[in-house]
Amino acid sequence: MKRQWSLILAIIFAIIIAIFAVINVEPVEVDYLFGKAEWPLVLIILGSVFMGGFIIASAGVVRILTIHRRLKVAEKENAKLITELETLKDEKEKNVKDLDNKKEEMDHEPTSGA
Repeated sequence: MKRQWSLILAIIFAIIIAIFAVINVEPVEVDYLFGKAEWPLVLIILGSVFMGGFIIASAGVVRILTIHRRLKVAEKENAKLITELETLKDEKEKNVKDLDNKKEEMDHEPTSGA
């Protein structure tokens, strides 16, 4: 449901930008570091929107990659801990069996004295 709302809001935002851009079609002067040029305002608006979207998408990709990297580290640590847990369980079972065997040996030993 969240994706549907995001898509609806994106479409509404795109429509508003498109209407705003079409209304502003007169040429404007753009100053570059190396010169000046006249461009239709609609192209300036759309170019700015696309550049902003690209920057936001890039930040999202970086965040996703970071999260994937952290997930892989966590999965490796989890696998290591599972292996350690299994080893400890095996050691515990062995120790319990050893103690049971010792107890049985002590129970079967003849008592001295009385």
